[in-house]
Amino acid sequence: VLFLAYFAMQVIYARRKYKIPPPETTGHPEFERTFRAQANCSEYFPIFISLLWVAGIFSHQGVTAACGLLYLYARLKYFQGYTVAAQGRLAPLYASAWLLWLLVGLALAGLLAHFLGP
Repeated sequence: VLFLAYFAMQVIYARRKYKIPPPETTGHPEFERTFRAQANCSEYFPIFISLLWVAGIFSHQGVTAACGLLYLYARLKYFQGYTVAAQGRLAPLYASAWLLWLLVGLALAGLLAHFLGP
């Protein structure tokens, strides 16, 4: 939640800096990148929280927590990279996608072991 609040505050600061009143979403390219980075992170947050929760309950909590922390770091780097240049988002995007798939695997393995195990 703190990450989402930080991202939202960065959009507010960019609106003020470039004098772009809400609800407008276009204007200076730096504002547009900041706005898109915030929107993209917000769109993926429910998926991340759901996977983190299921993997944490049904799989190894330590591994799940490490994946969660790495995912948050990757999304922070994604946001910071995207606000500077669109290409700056790519490496952290791939890292965060890989971590989401790892959480999917942990959640699935944990669910299968729980419901199909002896």
